[in-house]
Amino acid sequence: MNTIILALPGAETLAETLAQQLHCPASTLELHRFPDGEGVVRLRTSVDGQRVLLVAHLDRPDDKTLPLVFAADAARELGARELGLVAPYLPYMRQDDRFRPGEAITSRTYARLLSSTVDFLVTMDPHLHRWPSLDAIYTIRTRVVAAAPAIAEWIQREVERPIIVGPDSESEQWVADVARRMGAPHVVMSKVRHGDRDVRVHLPAGADHAGRTPVLVDDIISSGHTMATAAHVLRGAGWGRPWCVGVHALLDVASVDMLHRAGIARLASCDTVPHATNAIGVAPLLAEGIRGFLAA
Repeated sequence: MNTIILALPGAETLAETLAQQLHCPASTLELHRFPDGEGVVRLRTSVDGQRVLLVAHLDRPDDKTLPLVFAADAARELGARELGLVAPYLPYMRQDDRFRPGEAITSRTYARLLSSTVDFLVTMDPHLHRWPSLDAIYTIRTRVVAAAPAIAEWIQREVERPIIVGPDSESEQWVADVARRMGAPHVVMSKVRHGDRDVRVHLPAGADHAGRTPVLVDDIISSGHTMATAAHVLRGAGWGRPWCVGVHALLDVASVDMLHRAGIARLASCDTVPHATNAIGVAPLLAEGIRGFLAA
């Protein structure tokens, strides 16, 4: 079965890179917005009889999900034999419980929507905390690609004598993997959250940087408050100015400024979400994850 990549608006660069990695053609979609805000999608190439890979950056998902659904439906109606979604950042995974009475568990709802839209999904480091795996909520085939190899390679190249630091217990899975790949030490801080922008972070008793450069690593950097608080704690403990690395950068300009005011040495992210801090390319890792579906 031949494969063609269709880039959702904003994902054209990633789609072209993946097309080069996978040796298949890529095309773009036309998205038109009517004055009332409704949109219509048009495919610019034939998909009849082909496997279609929809490539999308799904940050700000409320604006991007309906065009994705429209494109998938149009591709099926126009003869696509199989539909896959490549979404490096998978949204709505953090709402994995009913934290207050009456709240929607949006990770489950969003999983039902995507599972009814495409046949398989490739993503990178989704925020799996209470869900043991994507299979717990997705009914389609899924493949999770880890950013750790690319992050470890970048830190090893850019930072002299690093020690990898997790700002909270949820970050431990990424921190431990990155540190193991580099043969570097790591430590995980503890966090108590009182609100989206009110967190307290503590170093474990006896933690020692041993003259190394601290590198804070987490999956998602959103408001930036956890990283900023962790940076203050590290500097107050005499660890020096930390570097900050995230898989998915969702923070705005004000949050970036706050992190720099907290005294970080550098802020870097993977290019799973287009952002000014992007420094770590992950397309080769995503392409490897996609190949498993293409061979089926």
